[in-house]
Amino acid sequence: MSRPTDRIFHLAIPCRDLDETIGFYRDKLGCRLARQYDDRVTFDFFGDQLVCHLCPDQTAKDPTMYPRHFGITFLDPDAFTRLLQSACSKNMPFFKKPFQRFEGKREEHTTFFLIDPANNLLEFKHYRDDTMIY
Repeated sequence: MSRPTDRIFHLAIPCRDLDETIGFYRDKLGCRLARQYDDRVTFDFFGDQLVCHLCPDQTAKDPTMYPRHFGITFLDPDAFTRLLQSACSKNMPFFKKPFQRFEGKREEHTTFFLIDPANNLLEFKHYRDDTMIY
């Protein structure tokens, strides 16, 4: 089932510092800052709503890729490549550099993980066969 365009996914995550969070999501990743309050910031995260709540004591100390991460699956390989090139040119912190998962299989995809200042992990990926995105 496809999501109608009148529905926006909402995700709330912890952050340590609002200024460094804005620096990462707006200035480096290119997300539009929608709102800023004393205790949170809200971004347009690739068309969905990301709210970063100031709660430094709830950030991950030693993050791992699985099970907790979030991100974007790109349908357009060029958009995926542009984001990857932008992340590299802006020296964004990679948690895991680009790699192939399930190589040679129908669900093969290229993926990379960034880590934000509060140790939240973001995965960006593109499937070779777009029928495998779900």
